[in-house]
Amino acid sequence: MPKHSKRYSAVAERVEPDKHYQPQEAIDLLKDLANTRFDETMEIHVRTSADPRHADQMVREVTVLPHGLGKQVRVLVFTSGEGAEIARQSGADYVGDDDLIAQIEGGWLDFEVGLATPEIMPKIGKLGRILGRRGLMPNPRTGTMVQPRDLGRVIEESKAGRVEFRTDRTAIIHCAFGKASFETERLMENLAVLTDSIVRARPSAVKGAFLRSAYLTSSMGPSIPLDLNALQALKPD
Repeated sequence: MPKHSKRYSAVAERVEPDKHYQPQEAIDLLKDLANTRFDETMEIHVRTSADPRHADQMVREVTVLPHGLGKQVRVLVFTSGEGAEIARQSGADYVGDDDLIAQIEGGWLDFEVGLATPEIMPKIGKLGRILGRRGLMPNPRTGTMVQPRDLGRVIEESKAGRVEFRTDRTAIIHCAFGKASFETERLMENLAVLTDSIVRARPSAVKGAFLRSAYLTSSMGPSIPLDLNALQALKPD
């Protein structure tokens, strides 16, 4: 077992191991425990009853957090012609096709969101092995393959707080929902939108209860178990 630092051990002692916390109580505690020198990211980790071995039980969706993630989001768009002009006017950080493909093949990956218009998708297929494992590969299912007319909206959403969530191979969803410096009310609103989106993304093939357990944590903080009923009772405004 890895040894934790004295700082971590000290803050972890303040979490009651047998208690399932109300969401706001957990957020307030995490904010209080986030005493590192940087602004820690707040995360939720949800264990689901989905079986990732079956394609019809995989979860992969996107949502837009009302208060964003508190970090700079650089958007890259694979496109040309009219799409390139729209992307530039809409504030995309990087726009191109063959030139960007060559840069990425050379190891450059300085962006957080990758979008593409349909006509470019055959060209970027070879980038799947590079971008796929980092969650940067444009995909029609997650709305990152975009028609030129929709580029403006999707770029704006991506910079404002558009996040993707998915089940990993152990059926757990890991997702950030803000920074420790955010006001509790804003973190609660982001968490409500994210939780509602996860519940709505439940595959029809999953039977019984979909969420089995949930924990909040921060970048350098302990995990805090949540009351599932209270979590699922959160509703977006």
